[in-house]
Amino acid sequence: MKLGVFYNDKQTDNENAESLARHIRERGGDAFVFSDVSRIEGVERLLVLGGDGTVLRAAKRASELKIPLVGVNYGNLGFLAEFERGEEERAVALAMSDCPVVERSMLEIDLDGKKSYCLNELSLLHAVNEKRPSGVVGISVEIDGSKAGDFSADGLIVATPTGSTAYSLSAGGCVMTPDSKTFILTPVCAFSLRSRPIVFPDSCTLTLSLKKDTLMLYGDGDYLGKVSEKNRLTIKKAERTAMLLTADPRGYFRRLTEKINH
Repeated sequence: MKLGVFYNDKQTDNENAESLARHIRERGGDAFVFSDVSRIEGVERLLVLGGDGTVLRAAKRASELKIPLVGVNYGNLGFLAEFERGEEERAVALAMSDCPVVERSMLEIDLDGKKSYCLNELSLLHAVNEKRPSGVVGISVEIDGSKAGDFSADGLIVATPTGSTAYSLSAGGCVMTPDSKTFILTPVCAFSLRSRPIVFPDSCTLTLSLKKDTLMLYGDGDYLGKVSEKNRLTIKKAERTAMLLTADPRGYFRRLTEKINH
């Protein structure tokens, strides 16, 4: 079996990754080490050493190549990682076994024809700088062509079930289990007592438009561009999925309580 080891060079060093690669070879596998996620093609499974941000970057690239991955937490929360630092050999054993693969839904974002993909969430946030006056912005929302509301807020978050425990949760959204066939729209600091998160089927297409002003667009924390009233922005379920290896397919709530209450 060809296994890749992708590591975040800001959280660990090449020696840790190479040591893990040697262990894989000792177990009879082929091992390849990467610090550049764009180069992971050619492997059957991928071990990711890093925090949640590292797993998110790896998962987006791996989803293109249909490579299942397993994370080892070298960061802080590590909600997306199956193992903690020091459990690397367990991660190798899992990756080389006939273990379950859990598929996680992703978002496809279309900004004027340019497509991007997210595993956690898409965030629209108003820019903060000394030249911009403080204030909320108006965002109009349509779901499958039907008006779903106008929001006056600092921004909006569109999250997958995987991302429901991230930024959306801190903004007042609910937790959705990974197998939920839904997405959630969560306003950020809405200027209304009536503004609440909206959960909708993941078969729907979401269209967002601005009444005025400009928002910054982020996918899983990565800057994607600016959005103004001149742009067309749609979000829907991507055809690709993130594939995660797991030792415990039913361990979601255990991991949730351990991590969120940490």
